[in-house]
Amino acid sequence: MSSSTPPDEFYTEERWQNWLDRLRETDLDPDDEDAARLLWNLQEDAAIAVTKIITAFDDEELNEEMALKELADAREIVLADVDIEDEETLLLVDGVQTSLVCVFYTAELYVVEGPDDGDIETHLDAASDAEADEEFDDALDHCARAGTRIVDGATIDPALVEDVGYGPVAEWINGLGSLESALSDPELIEEDEDVA
Repeated sequence: MSSSTPPDEFYTEERWQNWLDRLRETDLDPDDEDAARLLWNLQEDAAIAVTKIITAFDDEELNEEMALKELADAREIVLADVDIEDEETLLLVDGVQTSLVCVFYTAELYVVEGPDDGDIETHLDAASDAEADEEFDDALDHCARAGTRIVDGATIDPALVEDVGYGPVAEWINGLGSLESALSDPELIEEDEDVA
């Protein structure tokens, strides 16, 4: 790691664990607005860290190798097995992690290949088709390629999202939504923010 990049600049194990501690302390009801906001903030916070790495790469503060290393480090923290006793909470966190898989894959593709030439709608249609055929790797690839367009400034049409049935593609598109939001407002969320 470059000496000019402090180790805590992008994302830390401590930050992720602080969010998980808050989830453990909260009686999570998925239909409750506060619980939904806490889960979204957990996801958004990680997405913001990813956008900061992408921005540092675009600004040439990180080269390709360094950016991929930062993304790998953050991904390892966020996608590690989570120790939460409550099964429902664990399922909700698993959904967040699934969404973030696409965020990390998008960032890696963007760093290595730049923005994709295809349009978002075409990729998301192809992702849904691939999911229907249980070609999940292809589906993820299409979602991530759509994501590189978002990094490049495109936006997801909400109508496209409404047509997607529940499944991995819906989770990955949810992740792209948090990436889009993070790109528009790349400020880290305060962990001690009052969620009540």
